[in-house]
Amino acid sequence: MPQDTTPLPDVLAGPLLRRLAPDRLVLWLATSRPLGLSLELTPTAEPLRRYAIDSASCRRVPVGRHAWLHLIDLPLDTPLPRDTRIAYDLYLHDGDQELGIADWGPHLLDDDGQRPTFVLASRHHRLLHGSCRKPHHDGGDGLVRAAAWLAEHPTPEERPAWLLMTGDQIYADDVAGPMLVAIHGLINRLGLFDEPLEGAVVADSRALHGDAAYYYARESLLPDVESSDNLRERFFGGVRKPIFTSANAHNHLATFAEMVAMYLLVWSPTPWALVEMAPPTLDAEHAALSHEQFHELFHEQQAVIERFVAGLPACAWLLARLPTLMIFDDHDITDDWNLSADWERTAYGHPFSRRIIGNALLGYLLCQGWGNDPDRLAEPLAEGIQVLEAAEANGGWLDGDALDALIQRLLRFEGWEYQVPGEPPLVVLDTRTRRWRSERNPKRPSGLMDWEALSDFQQALLGHPSTIIVSPAPMFGVKLIEVIQKLFTLAGKPLMVDAENWMAHRGAASVLLNIFRHSRTPGNYVVLSGDVHYSFAYDIRIRQRRHGPRLWQITSSGIKNAFPDTLLDWFDRLNRWLYAPGSPLNWFTKRRRLAITPRDPDRAHAGERLWNGSGIGLVDFDERGRPREIRQLDARGFEVHFPPAPQEEA
Repeated sequence: MPQDTTPLPDVLAGPLLRRLAPDRLVLWLATSRPLGLSLELTPTAEPLRRYAIDSASCRRVPVGRHAWLHLIDLPLDTPLPRDTRIAYDLYLHDGDQELGIADWGPHLLDDDGQRPTFVLASRHHRLLHGSCRKPHHDGGDGLVRAAAWLAEHPTPEERPAWLLMTGDQIYADDVAGPMLVAIHGLINRLGLFDEPLEGAVVADSRALHGDAAYYYARESLLPDVESSDNLRERFFGGVRKPIFTSANAHNHLATFAEMVAMYLLVWSPTPWALVEMAPPTLDAEHAALSHEQFHELFHEQQAVIERFVAGLPACAWLLARLPTLMIFDDHDITDDWNLSADWERTAYGHPFSRRIIGNALLGYLLCQGWGNDPDRLAEPLAEGIQVLEAAEANGGWLDGDALDALIQRLLRFEGWEYQVPGEPPLVVLDTRTRRWRSERNPKRPSGLMDWEALSDFQQALLGHPSTIIVSPAPMFGVKLIEVIQKLFTLAGKPLMVDAENWMAHRGAASVLLNIFRHSRTPGNYVVLSGDVHYSFAYDIRIRQRRHGPRLWQITSSGIKNAFPDTLLDWFDRLNRWLYAPGSPLNWFTKRRRLAITPRDPDRAHAGERLWNGSGIGLVDFDERGRPREIRQLDARGFEVHFPPAPQEEA
């Protein structure tokens, strides 16, 4: 493919505001070359401040021949004020030329041309939260809705303290054909790093990115069923399914370059000006679809992706204004990631599937994880940068052995979880890499956290009268759905229903419930979750404990995704019938010592408890850390309220 030689924009994506504090600012920026930067801050009613961003406060990380990440970590000798708007400008320096946001990112300005602003909240009084943003879901984008809401509520006291993105910020395992075409076009345009591939049917990433035979047929990259049965699992009716078990894994991302390109394309409108979404030519030998089916599906997905791209200026505007925290869930890496010990043995036992998972985890480290807690992730980041800098010196090729060694360290790393001090403090859980594996049957779902991780979690709660907990999967979900997952697990088919919930593993469930029932954890605990593609809110108390803890489970999902309407309606209705107050079935659940009262969404039909629709959650907290108001900002333009429920047990 001929290389386009037209000049590239200096800034490809960002800035994203990440971990912000009065004495330290953490920002993420993607550019087409290493840049000299300076930051200008103007707090309301205070003099302007100017900071040079030097090598001590910015790690410039090459990810391609024309692609760099700027990881800005700027300490401030004079703390910034809280609860006031702080305008800022990020200047690019090129010789004597100095370019501000108005020059290189006009879509980041307000409608009246004002520069971006942020607020450092003195309390965690209000939070935006959500998960599951799939570009080719045919629905609105919750980040676009959040941007519109923020523009209508400009005062400092109205701004959320944080935007919490609680999983599936990208879908590495479920990619539309037009998006994969754009990814490959961007890889070529930016010269994102190549890598050799072991155990695949192609020798390296360059062959993979340039071969249209594997559009909608990525599963054919894995070794065939006969020669490597350990990468496949037999399901009902003799159908075989690859270890990457998403039902839509036909365009599963595989290389580091593909992961980086995906992040740029979901966070910024700028890279889209560098690519086209023309349908590729399929090789009939490997095509999974007929010519007619392919073009019909491609053009259908292309129309949805074009609507997604139209909303990206608003998304970038939002991410430049709200400090944002993130944590991975399965689709950031691959569906059913670490679901069971058997899954782990199979996926990590083959070099190509291990590389796919590792590339996604490296992409997460650079684009999501680092900004949550730079100190905690300093060591794996330094190792990753070393591998990437070597690739820059090696003509844009990653060393396969060095990359595999880095991936092995990332897979063993314990420290993705983090805490944010404040009132109330935030405790963000890693429910993916510290699993409690089943000792009875390796095919059964692992607990979402092992005993040691749960002990660390309990220690984080001690001494705090209230805590906000981020658990990507709901700690307290819909009972009927959990029972269905249990039945499939007993039948030996947990992968068919994503049997991942806190109650699926006896040991993990018991420890979790004991943590909340313990006499030393008597406070107010709000659990914010996503994952499930519908939204709901529960009030929870411990039976026979007058002064026990109060809990709230608040789930917002998806930002751009939804559950099949008819199926969710039936689940909702059957759950109300089977697990009504006083139903004897309640006493067969692990949560029988909890009284769980659902909050009915005010826009739902009578009795409905689950809200289905793309959007993003908004929660206000009182002085004691209790949810004062729970809302879902629906992407269709309205708000859904979850008012307190009558005091009856679900």
